[in-house]
Amino acid sequence: MKRDYYEILGLSRDADLESIKKAYRKLALQYHPDRNPDDATAEERFKEATEAYEVLRDPEQRVSYDRYGHEGVRSGAGGGGFSGFRSFDDALNIFVREFGGFGFGDIFGGRGRQRDTRVSGEDTKIRMKLTLEEVMLGVKKTIRMPVFDTCPDCRGTGARDGATPDQCSYCGGAGEVRQVERSLFGQFVRVGPCPQCGGEGAVISDPCSGCRATGRQRVEKTFEVEIPPGVDTDDYLTLRSQGNVGPRSGPRGDILAVIEVEPDERFTRRGADLIHDLPLTFSQAALGASVEVPTLAKPAEVRITPGIQTGAVLQLRGKGLPHLRGGGQGDLLVRIAVVTPRELTQEQREVFSRLSEVEAPASIGEDGKGFWQKVRDAFSV
Repeated sequence: MKRDYYEILGLSRDADLESIKKAYRKLALQYHPDRNPDDATAEERFKEATEAYEVLRDPEQRVSYDRYGHEGVRSGAGGGGFSGFRSFDDALNIFVREFGGFGFGDIFGGRGRQRDTRVSGEDTKIRMKLTLEEVMLGVKKTIRMPVFDTCPDCRGTGARDGATPDQCSYCGGAGEVRQVERSLFGQFVRVGPCPQCGGEGAVISDPCSGCRATGRQRVEKTFEVEIPPGVDTDDYLTLRSQGNVGPRSGPRGDILAVIEVEPDERFTRRGADLIHDLPLTFSQAALGASVEVPTLAKPAEVRITPGIQTGAVLQLRGKGLPHLRGGGQGDLLVRIAVVTPRELTQEQREVFSRLSEVEAPASIGEDGKGFWQKVRDAFSV
């Protein structure tokens, strides 16, 4: 089970951004791999502190974490999400991003850490259309899409027939060059990519013709996506490391499956609640009736009380959509609309004419308004 992020950084839950940054820097320096070579525990502590910092430094991620815990920042539906790192070097890259690219090898007498020079593949986004019924129950979708995969001719090396690329003579295969700077506090090493090999540590003298030395080709692949109940438009799920392979066998990127819920003419969605507009005739509204309304499961019967007015809302509890975070269902809200007929048959005209003769004295209320005046007032709001 993951530890609490505030506990990891030794902070209270109301700590400000500066305190978060200072706490992370202290732990990162303490557990940095160049200060603790070949120490798996220190490496895990470094990664753990970096993950905590990466979430708490972001205001939106922090609010979600404070409200829902680790589940709130888990990569997936309802937001950007954070679910750790593809490799340990991702944590190192975050440290370098925050505090600059200096190494500890010269300060502490260590050898330093061999950097992964491979370039990750690009993330890919795909939109997935869902019906409200699929949102209600959750669904497993199969998607087919083009992605970059390892070139079969060179097996990802980028060199003809899978030959091993030549080591870069400029950087000796390290993929980086270092500049030493001295100060009162010690010797710092600034690291940058090698200008000759572009940071890869190798050069290809005889490139593969099938992929033009990239080590990858575009292919069609099939993926399974498990979509939980209650998602909404623009929520997304992340298929970690299942997308494009990076150049010359670099780590795979992600696939972002973005949700698009199709409109349903029966309902208007409001979070987990559904709204259904129910038209009624004058007689149904005045006398009451038993009316069937649609739900996402099976039709439900509602009782219309006599004298109901346009704009009244009947609440059917638990007949809406599931809440994405946490249990329970939303409600179905049945919104009443008393409909005035545009054209009347002769029989209807006679009935309404008779009603107009008897309704005035019988339906005058304490406010002095008759039934038809109240109808007109309701529609004029």
